[in-house]
Amino acid sequence: MIKAVIFDLDGVLVTTDELHFKAWSSLAEELGIKGFTKSDNARQRGVSRMASLEILLEKTDRQFTDEEKEELAERKNEMYIRSISKLSKSDLLPEAVEFIDYIKSKGIKTAIGSASKNTPLILKKTEISDKFDAISCGLDTVRAKPEPDVFLIAAKKLGIAPECCAVIEDSDAGIRAAKSGGMYAIAVGAAEHNPEADVSVASIESLYKAITLLA
Repeated sequence: MIKAVIFDLDGVLVTTDELHFKAWSSLAEELGIKGFTKSDNARQRGVSRMASLEILLEKTDRQFTDEEKEELAERKNEMYIRSISKLSKSDLLPEAVEFIDYIKSKGIKTAIGSASKNTPLILKKTEISDKFDAISCGLDTVRAKPEPDVFLIAAKKLGIAPECCAVIEDSDAGIRAAKSGGMYAIAVGAAEHNPEADVSVASIESLYKAITLLA
């Protein structure tokens, strides 16, 4: 029986893919890196900031020290933070708030499990911080998806066993993380056709039935 739903943030409740793409593209231009595409940006979905940087650096033969990489990742993040500072509740995906409220009305606990260290800021800007019983993000763990840590931390904060948690994810890395953590995995959006998922839906509007099937 499902007692908690753990939501990924980007791509599930709010989409910031375009903002990430613009920030990474700006960094690529600064470094003289060509050929960074939206397909590359899609590979960055759900993984850590440093892992995302490595995807960008695949496009160049230049070598960077660990310290330089940290500086590059921070530079990108500064550009990204400037853009998300303009986010508002209107940037939430359709039915996001309604579905969260539906989950809570059924007595099911809710949490965020996101790789992003900017999770608290995004939740504040979109005015949904108070919708969740627990928040687990990149500030809580150094091991990003596909490692299950961020979801296991969310379950621990909720006080609910992993096998009683369902994770809603739009990334393949997130689906692997959920399954690795012993949780139900619901794939939505970009991860809809992931074969590892227990349930797959096209959009958040279809999640009502998915939760009913697992509850």
